Amino acid sequence: MAAVKELLRAESDGTLSFGDYTLASKTKKDNYEFEGDVYKVKTFSEITKLEKNGMFVYESVPGSAVENFKETDHEVSFSVSAPGDVQFTLELEPESEYEVLIDGESSGRMATNLSGKLSVSVELSSGQSAQVKVVKC
Repeated sequence: MAAVKELLRAESDGTLSFGDYTLASKTKKDNYEFEGDVYKVKTFSEITKLEKNGMFVYESVPGSAVENFKETDHEVSFSVSAPGDVQFTLELEPESEYEVLIDGESSGRMATNLSGKLSVSVELSSGQSAQVKVVKC
Protein backbone atom coordinates (compact mmCIF):
# COMPACT_ATOMS: atom_id res chain seq x y z
CA MET A 1 0.00 0.00 0.00
CA ALA A 2 1.32 3.40 -0.84
CA ALA A 3 -0.68 6.54 -1.10
CA VAL A 4 -4.33 7.31 -1.73
CA LYS A 5 -3.84 9.41 -4.86
CA GLU A 6 -7.42 10.78 -4.65
CA LEU A 7 -6.54 11.95 -1.08
CA LEU A 8 -9.95 10.73 0.14
CA ARG A 9 -12.18 8.02 -1.32
CA ALA A 10 -15.10 5.81 -0.37
CA GLU A 11 -14.53 2.07 -0.74
CA SER A 12 -17.14 -0.42 -1.95
CA ASP A 13 -17.22 -2.05 1.52
CA GLY A 14 -18.48 1.16 3.19
CA THR A 15 -15.10 2.28 4.53
CA LEU A 16 -12.92 5.33 3.78
CA SER A 17 -9.35 5.52 2.52
CA PHE A 18 -7.28 8.70 2.78
CA GLY A 19 -3.81 10.21 2.94
CA ASP A 20 -0.78 10.57 0.69
CA TYR A 21 2.55 10.68 2.52
CA THR A 22 4.48 10.98 -0.77
CA LEU A 23 3.42 14.62 -1.29
CA ALA A 24 6.07 17.28 -0.69
CA SER A 25 3.61 20.06 0.17
CA LYS A 26 0.39 20.13 2.16
CA THR A 27 -2.63 19.24 0.06
CA LYS A 28 -6.25 19.08 1.15
CA LYS A 29 -9.60 17.84 0.00
CA ASP A 30 -12.71 19.07 1.76
CA ASN A 31 -16.49 18.94 1.55
CA TYR A 32 -16.34 15.22 0.77
CA GLU A 33 -19.74 13.72 1.55
CA PHE A 34 -19.91 10.13 2.78
CA GLU A 35 -22.87 8.45 4.49
CA GLY A 36 -24.44 11.77 5.52
CA ASP A 37 -21.25 13.27 6.95
CA VAL A 38 -18.81 15.81 5.49
CA TYR A 39 -15.10 14.94 5.61
CA LYS A 40 -11.91 16.92 5.10
CA VAL A 41 -8.38 15.58 4.75
CA LYS A 42 -5.05 17.42 4.86
CA THR A 43 -2.02 15.36 3.96
CA PHE A 44 1.63 15.40 2.92
CA SER A 45 4.93 13.89 4.03
CA GLU A 46 4.88 15.46 7.51
CA ILE A 47 1.25 14.99 8.64
CA THR A 48 -2.09 13.46 7.67
CA LYS A 49 -5.27 14.72 9.32
CA LEU A 50 -8.91 13.68 8.87
CA GLU A 51 -11.92 15.66 10.12
CA LYS A 52 -15.59 14.68 10.11
CA ASN A 53 -18.22 17.45 10.28
CA GLY A 54 -15.49 19.85 11.42
CA MET A 55 -14.38 17.58 14.29
CA PHE A 56 -11.02 15.83 14.69
CA VAL A 57 -10.98 12.11 13.79
CA TYR A 58 -7.39 11.03 12.94
CA GLU A 59 -3.94 12.58 12.76
CA SER A 60 -0.56 11.00 12.05
CA VAL A 61 3.02 12.20 12.23
CA PRO A 62 4.65 11.77 9.80
CA GLY A 63 2.04 11.61 7.05
CA SER A 64 0.43 8.26 6.36
CA ALA A 65 -1.95 6.45 4.05
CA VAL A 66 -5.00 4.88 5.69
CA GLU A 67 -7.17 2.31 3.99
CA ASN A 68 -10.52 0.82 4.97
CA PHE A 69 -11.08 3.20 7.89
CA LYS A 70 -14.24 2.19 9.74
CA GLU A 71 -15.57 3.74 12.91
CA THR A 72 -18.42 2.45 15.11
CA ASP A 73 -19.50 3.24 18.67
CA HIS A 74 -17.23 0.51 20.02
CA GLU A 75 -14.42 0.08 17.50
CA VAL A 76 -12.14 1.81 15.00
CA SER A 77 -10.27 -0.28 12.43
CA PHE A 78 -8.02 0.50 9.48
CA SER A 79 -4.78 -0.33 7.71
CA VAL A 80 -1.99 2.25 7.95
CA SER A 81 1.23 2.67 5.96
CA ALA A 82 3.97 5.27 6.10
CA PRO A 83 7.59 5.61 4.98
CA GLY A 84 8.70 4.48 8.47
CA ASP A 85 7.48 4.46 12.06
CA VAL A 86 4.29 6.45 12.55
CA GLN A 87 2.38 7.88 15.49
CA PHE A 88 -1.34 8.46 15.10
CA THR A 89 -3.94 10.05 17.33
CA LEU A 90 -7.64 9.16 17.29
CA GLU A 91 -10.59 11.05 18.75
CA LEU A 92 -12.61 8.58 20.81
CA GLU A 93 -14.88 8.70 23.84
CA PRO A 94 -13.38 10.80 26.69
CA GLU A 95 -11.98 9.04 29.77
CA SER A 96 -12.58 5.54 28.38
CA GLU A 97 -10.41 2.45 28.10
CA TYR A 98 -9.58 0.79 24.79
CA GLU A 99 -7.63 -2.28 23.75
CA VAL A 100 -5.24 -1.61 20.87
CA LEU A 101 -4.45 -4.43 18.43
CA ILE A 102 -1.70 -4.13 15.82
CA ASP A 103 -1.70 -6.87 13.18
CA GLY A 104 -3.97 -8.93 15.43
CA GLU A 105 -1.71 -8.75 18.49
CA SER A 106 -2.69 -6.80 21.58
CA SER A 107 -0.54 -3.79 22.40
CA GLY A 108 -2.38 -3.51 25.69
CA ARG A 109 -5.11 -1.32 27.09
CA MET A 110 -4.93 2.45 26.88
CA ALA A 111 -7.10 5.18 28.34
CA THR A 112 -8.23 8.31 26.54
CA ASN A 113 -7.76 11.69 28.17
CA LEU A 114 -10.44 14.28 29.01
CA SER A 115 -10.74 15.27 25.35
CA GLY A 116 -10.94 11.65 24.14
CA LYS A 117 -7.55 11.57 22.43
CA LEU A 118 -5.67 8.27 22.13
CA SER A 119 -2.14 8.21 20.67
CA VAL A 120 -0.49 5.04 19.34
CA SER A 121 2.92 4.43 17.76
CA VAL A 122 3.45 1.75 15.12
CA GLU A 123 6.81 0.53 13.87
CA LEU A 124 6.81 0.32 10.08
CA SER A 125 9.30 -0.03 7.26
CA SER A 126 8.88 1.66 3.90
CA GLY A 127 6.24 -0.15 1.88
CA GLN A 128 4.91 -1.98 4.95
CA SER A 129 1.43 -1.58 6.41
CA ALA A 130 -0.17 -2.56 9.71
CA GLN A 131 -3.73 -3.55 10.55
CA VAL A 132 -4.99 -1.48 13.48
CA LYS A 133 -8.04 -2.20 15.61
CA VAL A 134 -9.00 -0.11 18.65
CA VAL A 135 -11.80 -1.69 20.68
CA LYS A 136 -13.65 -0.11 23.60
CA CYS A 137 -13.33 -2.18 26.79
